[in-house]
Amino acid sequence: MMNFETIYATYWQKIFRLCMGYVNDADAAKDLTQETFIKVWKQLPNFRNESSLGTWIFRIASNTCLRQIQKEKKMPKAELPVHIQEDFVAESIETDVQFLYQYISELQEVERIIISLELEDIDQKEIAKIVGLSESNVRVKIHRIKEKLKQKFKKNGC
Repeated sequence: MMNFETIYATYWQKIFRLCMGYVNDADAAKDLTQETFIKVWKQLPNFRNESSLGTWIFRIASNTCLRQIQKEKKMPKAELPVHIQEDFVAESIETDVQFLYQYISELQEVERIIISLELEDIDQKEIAKIVGLSESNVRVKIHRIKEKLKQKFKKNGC
């Protein structure tokens, strides 16, 4: 079993990107990532190797993000941040990545986690375990999600 420092170094970026897919806000994603790793650190002694360590960490991150989304739904709606693209040049890759995170954040909750995990090159069998769906259902959902994202890019001239 890896020690916590190694786990943190190995998974921090991946978990941060997963959280960005949920909230599309870097500060909020950092907070959710930190919250995830606090839970990982506290629960690490209880990890039973019933799944891979990565699957376990992604599930904790997904549940943390979903709980945050549920809390926000109960709170009054705030304006979405307008600063999404103002710091970037229109043709830059960073702008495309920002749009991708924006479009992902507009998906349904389960779709957000599936595509975020797919973007992290997580095996579809692992994704199925994390989200509790069959592997074939995950494949179909990934295809449909990619089509939705392509349509959003086309619609917005990207």
